[in-house]
Amino acid sequence: MADPARAQRMAKRISSIVASAIGSEIKDPRLNFVTVTDTKVTNDLHDATVYYTVMGESLDVAPDYEGAAAGLARATGLLRSKVGAGTGVRFTPTLRFVLDTVPDTARHMEELVARARAHDEMLARQARDAVPAGDADPYRDDVSISDEASAPGPAADGSSPRGADPADYDGPDAADRR
Repeated sequence: MADPARAQRMAKRISSIVASAIGSEIKDPRLNFVTVTDTKVTNDLHDATVYYTVMGESLDVAPDYEGAAAGLARATGLLRSKVGAGTGVRFTPTLRFVLDTVPDTARHMEELVARARAHDEMLARQARDAVPAGDADPYRDDVSISDEASAPGPAADGSSPRGADPADYDGPDAADRR
């Protein structure tokens, strides 16, 4: 039956065997800057996928992905025999090499986060330097004294506005006030 824990242990072992073989035993110059990042093994232990990255000779030189893929394809038989001798299983898994895109994706995500931070800083700067469009206190009451005399409401002498007498009001409770 399939045992995921055994597949994980096998993947870890295959990863270390392939990485040490690429680093010390295979003399192909195309594999000098290849790094094994991860290995996945199927639960039946028949197939292994080895993920790798390729770095350039320096920061200014782009990595040679095609050369590394060709070098790994050429060395697959030797690496499989090393895995078979190192693991001691009845059936040596077939090896498939896949370029790992996680470092490139991580670099892209870091660029996006840096761009978002720069945009947030720009917005914070604009908000800090912003001036309100209207008055600083739009709810301020600037009614002058001359406006108060013409405004509706009780007058200063106690009479009602426009000469209306509350007794002349014909509302629902007008009968109660008379």
